[in-house]
Amino acid sequence: MGWTFKLHGGVAAGLGAVLLLLATLTWLPGALPLTDVRWLTAASFVSLFLAFASALVRLVLTGADKHAIWLAFRCLPGKVQMALGALALWGVVLTVFSTATEGNLQSAEVRDGRYVAFDTTPYARGTVEISQSRYQDVLESDQRAVLAIPGVLFLGAAYAVLAAGELRRADGAVVPSDVA
Repeated sequence: MGWTFKLHGGVAAGLGAVLLLLATLTWLPGALPLTDVRWLTAASFVSLFLAFASALVRLVLTGADKHAIWLAFRCLPGKVQMALGALALWGVVLTVFSTATEGNLQSAEVRDGRYVAFDTTPYARGTVEISQSRYQDVLESDQRAVLAIPGVLFLGAAYAVLAAGELRRADGAVVPSDVA
């Protein structure tokens, strides 16, 4: 596998792990100072788009089917497979818990000194007033989802680019039958 595949996959996996770590830290008491910054969300989505799009292009250029991609991933070292699998599982758990814990409330904000959130309950949709503690819970849940979902997608990009690199390595090692 070429070094560009390793670098691309490593950066994608590293960014995914950092975002999942930040999402996990939202369960600690108090607010995370970094997650309140809007540029972090924008930077994570822009870098996610670049990493994910280029990983998909690399994967499509191999011309392999899903089974071959899975077999190529299985040819990676066991520690890489375990790390990506464990991180992806943790990301899915974070995503499920972040959507399930706060029920129907989302998009918490302060309006005129009051804490409000958007209630997505069927037949009762709209903005409702909530307590300050509930506001903090909804805000942390929103932050957790905003960090966990791109984290899982970064891990998907790492999977795709590392499998594509392994396919390219395997294709380069094949000797054409007319050369013998």
